[in-house]
Amino acid sequence: MEPWWTAQQAGMIGGIGGAAIGVAGAAIGSMSFLIARGKGKPVIVGAMVAMVVLGAVLLTAGVVAAIKGQPYHVYYPLLLGGFISACVFGALTPMVMGRYRAAEVRRLQAEELRRS
Repeated sequence: MEPWWTAQQAGMIGGIGGAAIGVAGAAIGSMSFLIARGKGKPVIVGAMVAMVVLGAVLLTAGVVAAIKGQPYHVYYPLLLGGFISACVFGALTPMVMGRYRAAEVRRLQAEELRRS
């Protein structure tokens, strides 16, 4: 079977893909001030879920590549990027959702105090 890409292309794919995952994480993390205020939930949670889905797709592609007998330089960047993306964003999504719930509770308590 013909490799999907060369070792040199794999280095570029891994480098650019890893940087893209890192930049996405930094962009989402830099919006943490919105999470504390309970703002931007659709954008932030949507981006995190998208990164988990991307990670699952990359993992699946890596497993398929390994099963089909692709060389190490083909399946490794897919597995590594998919694992990192799915695990990091998958583990942080429940925490972010909890922060949004806490912000909503604070908002409701403040509203209740204003009414009394």
